[in-house]
Formats: sequence, structure tokens, C-alpha cells
Amino acid sequence: MATPDYITSIGLEVHVQLKTRSKMFCGCAVRFGEPPNTLTCPTCLGLPGALPKLNLGAIERTILTGQLLGCTTPEIVKWDRKNYFYPDMPKNYQISQFDLPLCLGGSVPLYELAYPKDAQKDIAAPGKKVTLTRIHLEEDVAKSTHHSTYTTIDFNRAGTPLMEIVSEPEIDSPEEAVAYLNSLRQILVYSGVSDADMEKGQMRCDVNISVRPSHQSELGTKIELKNLNSVSAVRRSLHYEIGRQIDELEAGRSLTQATWRWNDEIGRTELMRTKEDAHDYRYFPDPDLLPVRTTELLGRVREQLPELPHEKIERFEREYAITHYDASVLASEQALADYYETAAKDSAAPKKVANWVINNLLAELNERGMAIDACPVPAANVGALVDLVESGQISNNQAKEVFAHLFEHPGETPAAVAKAKGFEPADTGEIEAFIDQVIAAHPGPVEEVREGNDKAANFLVGQVMKLSKGKANPREVTGTILARIRG
Repeated sequence: MATPDYITSIGLEVHVQLKTRSKMFCGCAVRFGEPPNTLTCPTCLGLPGALPKLNLGAIERTILTGQLLGCTTPEIVKWDRKNYFYPDMPKNYQISQFDLPLCLGGSVPLYELAYPKDAQKDIAAPGKKVTLTRIHLEEDVAKSTHHSTYTTIDFNRAGTPLMEIVSEPEIDSPEEAVAYLNSLRQILVYSGVSDADMEKGQMRCDVNISVRPSHQSELGTKIELKNLNSVSAVRRSLHYEIGRQIDELEAGRSLTQATWRWNDEIGRTELMRTKEDAHDYRYFPDPDLLPVRTTELLGRVREQLPELPHEKIERFEREYAITHYDASVLASEQALADYYETAAKDSAAPKKVANWVINNLLAELNERGMAIDACPVPAANVGALVDLVESGQISNNQAKEVFAHLFEHPGETPAAVAKAKGFEPADTGEIEAFIDQVIAAHPGPVEEVREGNDKAANFLVGQVMKLSKGKANPREVTGTILARIRG
């Protein structure tokens, strides 16, 4: 078990498949779910005599990622051969980058809502940024599927552009590791660099972890964890491994640098092999690929920089006068942010639109198991519906009924649905009479309001709403009641 007597240091190596139409060093298509071994050619199969050719789009997307994360790009970059043999790499080396990668330095901001929900109220270091070591570009390997007595290999994935993002060991807890992965994924999806879907293998993660006594300044022995297929698996494996390493040190045993795998079924780590160092890979420059000058590429990429989540949050707060929390929720997904902005841009009440999207729309989508991309109600109709409520033409309860109808009949407009349902604005004289009736019938709450308790007016408003059968505008009724009682 972890104790205050030990310090945990975690670094992540995140592999991200880039969103390109073709592979890194050949013209084969990049698609998910195709029949095995149908998207291949001599180059990605590693056949003798096949020569690689650089994918310019993959290089630009990697540089774009670096610019978004504050990295620098060397004026000249090159490709190297990383030598090792696995069944999923038939030419016995992987084309990667060693000493001159595309991106150096930079950092990943940890967004508050990227932490696990149970950790968001007690964030140890709000606003923290995790420093990056480098981002380099390489080719992905084939996909091995292990069966009971044999293994099958699908080379469709082999050669897919793979960006490796390496952090410094600055992550202090499993919860920060979750925030790092979620924040990074959010940025990658925002920029269109990758879909970063871990279920499809588009984003994979290796974890480097060490623990040391709190009085020790140098890092402890590094253990690498592999076979982490989800963000939740990263969190579970880290909690287990931290405890395991501390138990070993407490028992007086030393740790050996090695690679371990996470067995999610039994919830524990298992030794795979002793860890290789860089010299074991015998890196050397790839003789088939020339170095690349990056000045022109950098110029093109800087013209394409998108708005990042934290920038969008600040703009939403400023332009739409919504809270930081609401802006954070709405900016958590690019598609959700776009939906809200479309709904709010022509609305007279963008803050109410934000409330409606977060509390009503997202609740309905969650109930139906639908993503925002699949929402049948056009964003403009949500803005129009909120405006009907704000103008007093329909009540909030009536708006909910209209909204439910729009989900089933998305081609209709809020105004037309409200009219068809007979939701006409209440008669002003009738509402005035209801207010007088309620004030006369409930002297107790009236006296509380007169003494300064505005909350007591809520009861009176509720009585008026009942008499008007929901047609009255609650905000206008509240204002009238307070004005009448206080003279």
C-alpha cells in the first residue's frame, strides 16, 4: 500500500495513430475494420527490395501537434532504424526517429474535467502542466491476436503513421495520469490529428513508474507497464503497481528495471522481460530516407492552428457570459462545443442555452445512449426553443414537452410544435388575477417575503403556476409578486 513515506513518479509514452488516408511509408490505405491482410503491399510487409516513401501529411500533423503543445521543431529532422525482431515487424527493424525527432519539449495541460469524476473535487495541483520530452514519428507494427494455442497477425495496421508522445516523469498519481491521457486525447481530437479511439487501438499507452523514499532525491528504479487498453486500466494498474513496489522496498528487496504487463482479468502486473536500453536497439540513420528541412512545413502548419479546449473555455466565458464550469463542460468535446455555439450564436439568452444543453439535451442523449453527433434536434432549434421560454410565449415545462416532441420529429420547428400543442401565451389579466388570489390566500408566505425572505416567494409562484396550468412565465410572476407585496 502507498504511504506518505514514498514519492511516486510516473511518465507516459503515448502512441497515437494519425488521421491520414495512407500509411507512413507506402500508399496503402489506412482504414479500420477491413478483412485481415487486405491493406498491404511489399513495403509494409517488409519484403526485400521494397523502398519507403515519406508521408508529408503525417509529418505536418505531427508538427501541428507539437505547435499546439508548445514544442520546438529542429530545422533538420531525420529517420532512423530501430532494430529488433518481433513477429509483427518482419523486416527486423522499425523506421522511427532517435536524436533528431520532429518535436522537442512542450507540455500537456491537465484540464479539471479530465480527472476521474471522483477526484475532481480534490485536485492536488490545479492548473498543472506535464512537461514533454519529445514527440517523434514512426510506423506502427502489425496487430497480433493471441489465441489459446496459436497467434494470428494482421498487417493492415503495419505502417500506419504512429506518433509517440513521451512525457517527463512529472505525473504524481494515477489520477493525474488519467487527466493527462484525457486532456491529450481532447487536444488531438480538437485538432483533427487523430480520432484517438483506444478501443480501436488508435491511442495506446505504456507507463513508466518508479517509487522512492521521500528523503531520496534521485528517481527510483523504473518499471514499464504494457498491455494497457483503456484509461481506466491505466489507473487500476498504477494503483496496484505503486503498492507492489512499495511492498517490495518495505520488505528490504531491491527493484530491477524491467517490463511488466497488466493482467486486467486478475487485476495484477506480471513480469514480461528485463528492459532494453537505447543501445540495445542499435539505432542508425535510415539509408533509404533523406533528412527533412522543416522551415517551410512549420510555416504552413502555423496557419492551421485550431482553437484549443482551454482557449475555447476562456472565449465562451467572455462572449457568452457563462460560468467556467459550464464552459468547461461544453468545451470538453469539439462536437458538443460546436453544437452549443450554433445554438447560442443567434439566441438572446446564451447562458440559458448553455443550461438547456447541459441539463436537458445531454441528459436525453445519455438516456438514449446517443453521442452529440447523432442528436436529431438541430442546434438552432434548441436556441429557438430557449428564446420562446425567455420571451414568455411558453413555460419551461411546456418547453420540455416541445423538446421531447422535437426528438421524435426533428424536421419541425419549436414555434410550430408549440402552436400545434396549443401553448399560447397566458392572458395577462388572468395571470394578474391569479397572483391576487394567491397573495390573499396565503398570508404566511406573504409576510415572510415582506420581512425579506425572497425564497418564500417560490411557494407563491408555484401556486400561480398551478392555477395557470403552467402557462404563466415564472420569472415574470416572481417579479410581480415581489413588487405587489413590497409595494
